[in-house]
Amino acid sequence: MKLCATRIAIIGAGKGGTAILDLLHQIPDVEIIGIADKDPTAPGLKRARDLNVLVAERVQDLIQNHGVNLIMDVTGDPSMEPLIHTMKRPGSEVLGGAATRLLWKLVQHQSKLEAELFQADKLAGLGSFAAGIAHDINNPLQLILGLAENLEEEQDLAVVHEQARDITEAVKRTSAICRDLTRYARRNGSREEVMVNLNTKLDEALRIARYAVTLQDVTVVKRYAEEASVMGNPDELLHVFVNLITNAVQAIKDHGTLTLQTAVGPDGLVSASVSDTGCGIPKEAFSKIFEPLYTTKPPGKGTGLGLYNVMSVISKMDGHICVESDVGVGTTFRIEFPQVQPTISCAPL
Repeated sequence: MKLCATRIAIIGAGKGGTAILDLLHQIPDVEIIGIADKDPTAPGLKRARDLNVLVAERVQDLIQNHGVNLIMDVTGDPSMEPLIHTMKRPGSEVLGGAATRLLWKLVQHQSKLEAELFQADKLAGLGSFAAGIAHDINNPLQLILGLAENLEEEQDLAVVHEQARDITEAVKRTSAICRDLTRYARRNGSREEVMVNLNTKLDEALRIARYAVTLQDVTVVKRYAEEASVMGNPDELLHVFVNLITNAVQAIKDHGTLTLQTAVGPDGLVSASVSDTGCGIPKEAFSKIFEPLYTTKPPGKGTGLGLYNVMSVISKMDGHICVESDVGVGTTFRIEFPQVQPTISCAPL
């Protein structure tokens, strides 16, 4: 049990209950005792199981739970209020009706602001990608132009076929660039979490980050563990890794090393780390780097939202991020993700 935590029971697992569950689950001094709903298919019940929050079979059992400080009624059912007041234990407070609707609106507003900050940071990053994108697209376009001009005069059918294949490959490379950037820039409207392979996502982030920073003078070292997968939003995790990799390469003034590593511990915890041999972060800045709008980059080079968004995503996943850095030596950002419960499937007889 959390020391001096506010122990909350949520009645109702529709959209409102799900939103409040997601919000309260991120607050350290709040303990969600459980959630209940008359509808066993309510979306908040699935979300609760993903977060390892108790799903009560009966609403009455949750209302009468010992130690509950606050009962939140988000059902919108007028008959629920008298039932709660009749069955609740002495000392338990009830939040429902207009107060709960106001809280839901505040949660929705907060989620909207977070999404807008997240998107603003991505779009600002795309602005810094412009030069790299132009270079990577211009090369295959020039190749296509040259080959097309040759085809106007070419009579040898075998050469025509060969150059046509080269044109096809150049178009595919250009299409891949556009596909990577479109996937990265788009607004993700879904909160659904799926299994994400961290090794694959780090590789994808590395491809995108190279549009913003020059990798020619950087040695990339990959130390990947097998089965390094977590439950999460793939687009949000991609944004996390693009931020960390871009910051790491920007910190390397001359030739240096970027190390991407994943690990699976004996306790089942999965971790991912991004390390650089760059300039390092002063110890006095450690307490500020995750604050919104804080940046050490010159004007026009950073929004101050990158690490703030990184922290927000990791917090939603119940993960933990830590930083180790020495000035003039380098920096490591390490993210630890909660253990993924294995899914047991039964083979047909």
